[in-house]
Amino acid sequence: MLIVFGGLPGTGKSTIATLVARHLGATYLRIDTIEQALRAARAGDVGPEGYMIAYALAETNLRLGRTVIADSVNPLPITRDAFRDVAAHCGVRVVEVECVCSDQAEHRRRVETRTVDVPGLKLPNWEDVLRRDYRPWTAPHLVVDTAVMSVEAACALVCGAAKGE
Repeated sequence: MLIVFGGLPGTGKSTIATLVARHLGATYLRIDTIEQALRAARAGDVGPEGYMIAYALAETNLRLGRTVIADSVNPLPITRDAFRDVAAHCGVRVVEVECVCSDQAEHRRRVETRTVDVPGLKLPNWEDVLRRDYRPWTAPHLVVDTAVMSVEAACALVCGAAKGE
């Protein structure tokens, strides 16, 4: 199974995705980690390479029979379609999860008080988050509003969806 997380920075997706990965014993792929490794290896913008690497790693692990968690902003239909294509190509089910924070003041607080957990990663500021090209989701997916749901409840919801509940 492939569980794909998306959402703007500061919505809690990485916190929830890592907890889900622990509960399910899944392989965890985080675009921030991949992109930062690329930046450390060479200067400059990484463009789509981080996502391309994640698609390849997801496919390799899915073919090994692993459950894979993909954690990224996943901002555009093309990135979401690509993850769905990987799942279809491997013949596995995909669960798509969009993390949102409906309380704008709380969302801003989270963005402005986050600490770096990927060495060298430059976190976006609130203005960066507001300017982000993030398109609405059109395919069926699970929406987790972290303004009204605890991390533990969100994890239970996603794990339940993964089990088909």
